[in-house]
This record gives sequence, C-alpha cells and structure tokens, in this order.
Amino acid sequence: MIPTTEPPLPTGPAPAVGPVRARPLRDTRGFWRILLAIILPLPMLAKGVYYLLTPAAGDLSFEESVTELAAHTELLETLKWLDAVFVVTLIPATIAVAWVARRGAPRLTAVGAAVALSGFLVGIALLGGVETPALVTVQHDLDVTSMAALDDALHQEPLLGVASLMFVVGIVFGLGLLGVALQRGRYVPAWVGIAVLVGGVTHPFIPHHVGQGIGLLVAAAGFTGVGVALLRMTNDEFDLPAARRVE
Repeated sequence: MIPTTEPPLPTGPAPAVGPVRARPLRDTRGFWRILLAIILPLPMLAKGVYYLLTPAAGDLSFEESVTELAAHTELLETLKWLDAVFVVTLIPATIAVAWVARRGAPRLTAVGAAVALSGFLVGIALLGGVETPALVTVQHDLDVTSMAALDDALHQEPLLGVASLMFVVGIVFGLGLLGVALQRGRYVPAWVGIAVLVGGVTHPFIPHHVGQGIGLLVAAAGFTGVGVALLRMTNDEFDLPAARRVE
C-alpha cells in the first residue's frame, strides 16, 4: 500500500525576493514614422504616372485595349510595376494619412478612414490586380477572342461589381472625408487637405486618362504634405513609447 502522508510544509521566514527590474525596450517609433513618410507619396504618384503613360484609356473596348497595348509593348513592364507600387502602398499610405488627420479631427477621420480602408481592402483583395486580362493577352500572345470573353465574364460578375463600387466609394468619399479632416484639423497646411480632397473626389469623373493622372498627382502632392508633417513630428507626438519589459 502506498503511503498517503503529505510531506511537511517548510517553516521559517519566506525567502527574500529581489526588486523587480523593468528594462526599457528599443524605441522604433522613429523608424515607423520615417517609413510611413517615405511610403505616403508612392501610391498616388505611381498611379498618376501610370494614367499619364498608359495608351489604353478606360473607355476602350477589350479588343481596342489589346491593340493599343500591343503597339506600345515597351511600356508594359513599366505600367505593371507602377500598378504594383500603387496596390502595395495604398493601404499603408491611407493609414498614415488618417494617423495625422486624427490629431485635429478624430471623429471625422474615423469615418473617412473606415470608408476608405474598407473600400481599398475589398477592391485590392477581389479585383483583378496588376495582371489585367488585356495585359496578359499581349504579354503571352493569347487568343484575343477567348480573353475578351473572360474579361466580359469578369465584368458581369456581381461580386466584382460590388468590389469595384466599394473601391470607388473609398476613393471618392473616404479620401474626400480624410481631406476635409486634414483641412479642418489644421495640423497640416490647408492646401494638403484640399489636394487630398480634390484628387480623390474628382478622379472617377474626369473623362480622359490624362486628366485622371493629373488628378492623382494632385492627390500625391497632398499625401506628400502629410509625409512632411510626419517628418516634423516628434516621436512622442507620433505615438506612445514601447512598454517596459519586466525581468
């Protein structure tokens, strides 16, 4: 039979516990502040230049777009990389705009950021992306008729239609509200907010791709102004310091 007697509890004074030390963590706020300032102008600048260079205007048919792209094959890689920069940097740049705008107009910024980021996340996740059917057709010498049918099917897909609408709403209303928040908050010069507002609101309604490109370059100027504000901030203005690690 196994004995069940419990061992006696230790007696005597409790062992001394040394003082708890808190070691400060490395402060990386400056890294994030400068990185966001560098990213800020990239999406609108890249997409603005894309619109200025592209030979295929948005109102062309699929076959006409393929013909125009095939006549300017030297531009295809440039256009693809410009579009990639736009897609990759749009969301962090928008977050950075909201991060600055919230200091002067927090509630308006919350609404504008929610609309813009929701539209951009849905659009980037669901829409065709950089490798569009027309571009792929030219680059890989695919059958134009078959790819035109694919492109038409994609345009008829309700899910992609909703994603496209939300993306436009994000640009028009989301960036528009963020531009107003920047202007009202007075944390940046008034022209910065006006540039973001004008570049976003007018983009879908300008009829020609050159005009659309110019509008996005105006937005890029506004985003750049936000980046300058980030560079002028102190780390304490930008964010709270890191917590201390208890040892």
